[in-house]
Parts: sequence; structure tokens; C-alpha cells
Amino acid sequence: MSDKDTGQREGFSSKFGILCAAAGSAIGLGNIWRFPYVVGDNGGGAFLLVYLAFILVLGIPVMLSEFVIGRRGQRNTFGAFRRLAPGRPWWIIGIMGIAAAFMILAFYSTIAGWTLEYVYKAATNAFQGKSSDELGTMFQSFHTQTFRPLMWQLVFMIMTAGIIIAGVKRGIEKYAKILMPFLVLLLIVMAIRSITLPGAMGGLQFLFKPDFSELSPAVFLSALGQAFFSLSIGMGALITYGSYIGKENKLGNISVEVSIADTLIALLAGVAIFPAVFAFGLEPGEGPGLIFHVLPNIFQQIPGGYFFSVIFFILLAIAALTSSISILEVVVAFLVEELNIRRRHATIMAAAAATFVGVFCTLSFGVMEDTSLFGKTVFDLLDFTSSNVLLPLGGLFIVVFVGWFLGASNVRDELTNSGTLRFRLFSIFMFILKFIAPVAIAIVFMNSIGLIKLGGS
Repeated sequence: MSDKDTGQREGFSSKFGILCAAAGSAIGLGNIWRFPYVVGDNGGGAFLLVYLAFILVLGIPVMLSEFVIGRRGQRNTFGAFRRLAPGRPWWIIGIMGIAAAFMILAFYSTIAGWTLEYVYKAATNAFQGKSSDELGTMFQSFHTQTFRPLMWQLVFMIMTAGIIIAGVKRGIEKYAKILMPFLVLLLIVMAIRSITLPGAMGGLQFLFKPDFSELSPAVFLSALGQAFFSLSIGMGALITYGSYIGKENKLGNISVEVSIADTLIALLAGVAIFPAVFAFGLEPGEGPGLIFHVLPNIFQQIPGGYFFSVIFFILLAIAALTSSISILEVVVAFLVEELNIRRRHATIMAAAAATFVGVFCTLSFGVMEDTSLFGKTVFDLLDFTSSNVLLPLGGLFIVVFVGWFLGASNVRDELTNSGTLRFRLFSIFMFILKFIAPVAIAIVFMNSIGLIKLGGS
């Protein structure tokens, strides 16, 4: 009987596999779908500088903290806290992470299903001859339907579950090694095409030339929130993946390299999108409809637009898949290691449950759009609860746990691989975890739930 059926703990087999899997977890719709319109909404280059600063000062240390917990605990996100803090209530952080991952997978699969529909539309040349208004109507008509969005959501979840069933090495690592290089290649092709359009320079200036008059408390908060959203911090995915990283690997290097890859992908997405938006005189702050409404209009107006529209929506679907794999693994690892359920059965159970809840998320845009809980649709409620409550709280408790409870000697031991490596910035790392990160995350959390209001311009 194989490891994946017995629940015997696997691990990543190579440094490249670790980087592809961890980067795949971080690189998703947050980079290619959400990042461009968040940049557009917040003034471009000035937002980008603030975002990069938060990635460096806070994103990397918090990511590294999750890797430390995972590899030190050698368990899923719940089991790691229980093993590292026996008899203490820190395991609640693990439960929060599992709950957040489940919620995110439920509503994430809705958007991911849309990407598959648009791969199909692009491949069948459905954008050809459509005006901007007609493309907007096309998107509105599709995502408010019942059958087609649910069909694509189910297809996406089957794809995700199939990879997870195969295990860590033969599933997650194997497919990450294939999907991530392919995603980068497609995005580079898209970026090159975009910057060669007449008038594209305006988009590059918008993205890279900062206008500091655009800075406001709202921009800082949005940048910090995007940094955490983009790096998949707080949901337990990186703790779970950290438990699969061998002791011979340098956690510090992996955290930096994954953060760089994540940031470069986000920047490439910006380079692929904004020059084209400016080349056709469109509005960069279009919002979520930028991908599904604005870009199809652009593709049909450029030479080779059919080819590039297919490429773009394929890479969007790949980005969604690499992230959904890591999210589902959080739940599956818990079921396998804590409840002794075989991997195959655990995956089917978790995927089926997430799909069931996800149905209501998908229908929130159609027949259930007037159905609300606490004043929100099911989709919005899960999005708000996970993104605005569970993720920031998870990130907050993680840095407090590593900075104040785990102990400097244990943290140093893990980062230096039991003293065999040097970790030159250890004192700065611990200072950030103890004092800077908790305050920053707490401010974002309190603002997001309305306890304080720093969103004015």
C-alpha cells in the first residue's frame, strides 16, 4: 500500500520542487487577477513601492515563521501547534487556519471556474466582433447563470483533488514543477506582447513611476493586505508545506526566493496588463472586471489577439490551480494525520464538502444574490470572514507564537539547521516578529472589521 493511502508522512524531494510548490501556493489569482486592479485602484507606482516594502519587511519574516512552525512540528497546521505547545491552547490557531483554508477554497473555486469558462470562450473565439458593452453583458450573463458556473467549478475541484490524491511527491511537487515554469513562460510572452503595443509606455509609467501624492492611509493598508493575501499567509498552507521541507534546506533562502518569485509574477502581470490598458485608452482602476471584461476587448483589437487571449486565460487557470492545491492540502493533511483517514478518502471528503459550500458561493451571483447572512451573500460572507478576520488573526497569532512563545533558541536551531548554517539577520528577524509585525497586522485587522478607520484619503 502506498504512502498516500496509509497516511505515512511524505516530503518534497528537491529544492526546485519546494520552490515550485511554495511559489505555486503564493502565486495565484491574487497576483494575476487581484494585484493589477488593486494597483489600479490605488494609484500605481506609489502603491507598488509600499507593497514591495511590506513584502520585504513583513511578508518574508511572517512566511519564514510559518515554515519554522511547519518544519519544527513536522505535522499539519493543527498538529504542529499541538506538538510544539502541548497542553496549551495554541492549537486553536491551527483550527483557524483549516477553517480559513476551507472557506477560501469554497469561494476561490467559484472564481477559478470562471477562468475555465474563459479559456473555453477564448479557444472558441467567442470574443470576436463583440463591443465593450457586449463583452460586459457576456460576463454578466455567464456568471449569473446556474448550470455553467457550477459545471466549471466542479471541473476545477476535480482537477485539484486529482493532484492532491497523488500525494506530496507524485502530486503536489510533480505538477508544481510542470505548471509553474509554464505559467512564467506564458506570462513573459504576454508581457512582451503588451509592451510592444503603440502607446504602451503610459502603462509602464503608471506602474513604475510613483506619484507620492497618491499615498494615503488607505493605500498603506491596501498594500499590506495585498502582501498578506498574495503570499498565502495565515491559512496554514505554508505551515503544511514547511512540514514537507527537509532539514538540509535553508528556510531563510526559500522564504526570500518564494517571495521574490511571487513579487516578480505580480509585476509581470502588471506589465502584461497595464500597457495594453493604456494603449487602448481604458481605465486602470476598472476593478475585478478588468480581467473578464476589459482584457477580452483588448485581445480582439491586437494582432494575434486570439492566440494571446488563449494564453492569458490558460495561465490564469494555472495560477488558480497551483494555489487551490495548497489550500486543499491544508484540510487533507489534517484529516490524514489527525483523524487517520486515508489520503484518497480524505481528499474526496474535503473536496466534496468544499464544493458543496462552493455551490452556494457560485449561486450568490445568480439565483441566490438576494439571499444574505449578516447582510452579505454567501460568497461575500466567506470572503470577508476568511480574508478580513481569520487570515490576519492567524498571521498575528503566528508571529506572536514564534516571536514570544517558541523560544529564540528553538527558532535559531531551526533556521540554522541545528547550528550547521549561519542566519545573519536573526536579531532583526526576531525584533520584527516581536514588535513590528504584531502591531502592523493588528492595525490592518482592526481597520478591516471597522474597529478603527484609517481609510481616508
